[in-house]
Amino acid sequence: MAWLFEDRLAAGLALADRVAELDLTDPVVLALPRGGVPVAVPVAARLRAPLDLILVRKIGVPGHEELAAGAVVDGTPPQSVFNPALLRQSGLTEADFADAIQVKQAENVARRARYLGGRSPVPVSGRTAVVVDDGIATGATVKAALAGLRRSSPHEIVLAVPVAPPDTLAEVAALVDGVVCLETPQPFYAVGVHYHHFEQVGDDRVIALLAEAEKSRMEERP
Repeated sequence: MAWLFEDRLAAGLALADRVAELDLTDPVVLALPRGGVPVAVPVAARLRAPLDLILVRKIGVPGHEELAAGAVVDGTPPQSVFNPALLRQSGLTEADFADAIQVKQAENVARRARYLGGRSPVPVSGRTAVVVDDGIATGATVKAALAGLRRSSPHEIVLAVPVAPPDTLAEVAALVDGVVCLETPQPFYAVGVHYHHFEQVGDDRVIALLAEAEKSRMEERP
């Protein structure tokens, strides 16, 4: 199978071209770490928008942690989203996860501190939130991120990804106000298959990319 993108930077540059064509109100770019960060950097640069993270931690069903009962999404304030059908099936309520929610919130705070030095989330209320990842497979993480983000009252949410399977993209599109997706190959095997170079993005690179993006944006401000 022929790959579609040289690497995440190339995909981000192509994505930036498409996103820049939209008429967006006061955009803020939110990357899903870690792989979404190098894709989001050129998008934020093209829009001259702040680049932030949207951090998600899965909440598993007690005793069956591989089953995602919900997720905690960071923000101001952080949001918890749950799968109502799974809760009913398990005989659980959101209150049963109070301790787990606190743990996952603390994990998101620690990750934000590691990646951004504790910088507070960029407010999204009344703004266009552009959510960026390096691709979508099952869509579970991005769905949780979008559900949590919606509760922070953005003006609109635009999902921007280089590649996704058409069926999953259709499901996720119902949760946002706009979608930019460069490629929807069928059949779809995995996100990394569609990149020539798809190395793991380490914490150090995420930290460096975010710091450089913020420095560049501050230098461009009048």
